[in-house]
Amino acid sequence: MIRDTSSQDAVIQAPRGQAFKRRALFGGGALAVLALAFMAVAGWRSSEASVNGARLRIAEVTRGTLVRDAAVNGRIVAAVSPTLYSTAPSTVTLKVAAGDTVKRGQVLAVLESPDLSDALKREQSSYQQLEAEVARQQILARKQKLLAQREADTAEIDRLSAQRTLERYQAVANEGVIAKIDFQKAKDAVASAEIRARHAAKAAALEGDDVGLALKTKVNELDRQRLSMANAQRRVDELSVRAPVDGFIGTLSVQNRSVVAANTALMTLVDLSRLEVELEVPESYVADMGLGMSAEIQLGAATATGKLSALSPEVVRNQVLARVRFDGAQPKGLRQSQRVTARLLIEEKPNVMLVARGPFVESEGGRFAYVVRDGVAVRTPITLGATSVGSVEILSGVQPGDKLVIAGTDTFANAARVSINK
Repeated sequence: MIRDTSSQDAVIQAPRGQAFKRRALFGGGALAVLALAFMAVAGWRSSEASVNGARLRIAEVTRGTLVRDAAVNGRIVAAVSPTLYSTAPSTVTLKVAAGDTVKRGQVLAVLESPDLSDALKREQSSYQQLEAEVARQQILARKQKLLAQREADTAEIDRLSAQRTLERYQAVANEGVIAKIDFQKAKDAVASAEIRARHAAKAAALEGDDVGLALKTKVNELDRQRLSMANAQRRVDELSVRAPVDGFIGTLSVQNRSVVAANTALMTLVDLSRLEVELEVPESYVADMGLGMSAEIQLGAATATGKLSALSPEVVRNQVLARVRFDGAQPKGLRQSQRVTARLLIEEKPNVMLVARGPFVESEGGRFAYVVRDGVAVRTPITLGATSVGSVEILSGVQPGDKLVIAGTDTFANAARVSINK
């Protein structure tokens, strides 16, 4: 039989006052628990509803810089993306395929237009004909000037002859050798010869002006025909469609050897050396936007910055198209029509009260918010200011350090006080 250790046990008496301390400690804890329970019951009884805190999102009011921004979607587009058109009804012979890289001035397509080729030949023939007429007019002008000058010179010789005859008559008139009537006839002959000489000189001058004007008219016709021929030559040259910039062929709008009308789109050329971002901005943000506004473009894991360079005046499906030009060097690896996201930086407001943005802004109309105090959400009037994608400015109603229910208030039913259960 195994003996126990009861013979070795000894009873130890507790010190005096220890039992009293134990009872006091137990009583104080019980009172604290009862006080907390009373406060919880009192808060619960004063609340109109009770919700589970796990369903709520609570944020603290702080002071900081509010950056007003707008998050929008967009795509990469070429700043220079010309579309090439046919200049006349013709048959198209394509020299490139979609995706081919081309250089400026390279022939991309050839248009066959017999009408333009025939028109050029007619203009060239007309030009050659007028050129011959101008040469003939120049010869005729010189000939007519010579004839007029001959008439003037002949009249001048007749005048001089009459003048010498008169001088001979004057030398012997005093001696009575010649009759007075012959002397008068000599004087009349001189006067008549002078008149003919003057008129012949003026007629020669007028004839020179006349043939000069006729020649100038022919030269002007030749110049006009030269312009018409140059225009026909330009239209024929345009039948060879050339690349206006370096790039690659984006799309082909026609098939090879197809017949097209004038002004038909043939192909689109994309210049990848100059890319921009085309953004679709909701029209509600347009009033706050302006050219030169900064933007951040998210390109996968990288971020680039740019400036707003263009803003469309047209609203399409509640969206306004905007163009952003990259700052500095263009990021590498961009592709045409690549989808991106961007953030437009509208305004910065330093040292303001702000809180994280949540559905409470829309659900309460921006006039009320639920402030959490001692486990109870109290409906409090507030005044909101500027808003951004992630934050909201609060002008009045709360203080920095207060905690607001920013999500989950849809079940509060506008109650004045709501208990939050943990």
